[in-house]
Amino acid sequence: MDVALAAQMGEAVAQKVLQYRRDESGWKICREGKGVTVSWRPSAEFPGNLYRGEGVVTGTPERVWDFVKPLAGSLREKWDENVTSFEIIQSITDTMCVTRTATPSAAMKLISPRDFVDLVLVKTLEDGTIVSNAANVEHPLCPPKPGYVRGRNHPCGCFCEPVPGEPGRTRLVTFFQTDLSGLLPQSVVDAFFPRSMAGFYANLQTAVRSVPAAPARLALCAGPSVILPLPSPRRLAPARTEGTAAVPSQ
Repeated sequence: MDVALAAQMGEAVAQKVLQYRRDESGWKICREGKGVTVSWRPSAEFPGNLYRGEGVVTGTPERVWDFVKPLAGSLREKWDENVTSFEIIQSITDTMCVTRTATPSAAMKLISPRDFVDLVLVKTLEDGTIVSNAANVEHPLCPPKPGYVRGRNHPCGCFCEPVPGEPGRTRLVTFFQTDLSGLLPQSVVDAFFPRSMAGFYANLQTAVRSVPAAPARLALCAGPSVILPLPSPRRLAPARTEGTAAVPSQ
């Protein structure tokens, strides 16, 4: 994939994800509990929903990022039960890659295994927030594979934000808007995502608490991440949880 084109696409996705983070309008809570809140609103990208998850996780942003980044051989492959594997299709820069994520069957096998090919861009804001931004791309080195339905991630991402006055805690805000493709009843899709996202937070917290701390690696591929201006601050309502891990690549 051309570096200049990838950079342009990555920045466009990052701007959309940042807009989701700033925009409080239209969100409807669909699941909450145990400190995690999952909300939704209609997507402007496809005939589905944009989902937002919010919760506070024990651990610094760097440590939490080490558990959520979509990288082959990463900690997330070990704890995220809705991820079978990650692989890097193309390493573009230290903080930008094309990745493939494979997911197992879900919802009592009503959802068959999927895979997703995404351009992923990682950034760091002035206050220490680590942001991943991802969206579907087509790549000649990763055509559809037998045994998987190729899904599409529309602009999505996650924010690992410092909690003021609590250096050992991270506010994790996630955004997903995924077209699972295939002939799935809408009721199955609508039930799957909120439960999946809530479970993602619960499983993440368990993993962070059970795995000894190691030196954090902020970049997706290698090296330092990009330092960006901090977006205008805003307060978030306390959050809440439940379910099984969410969709690939943030």
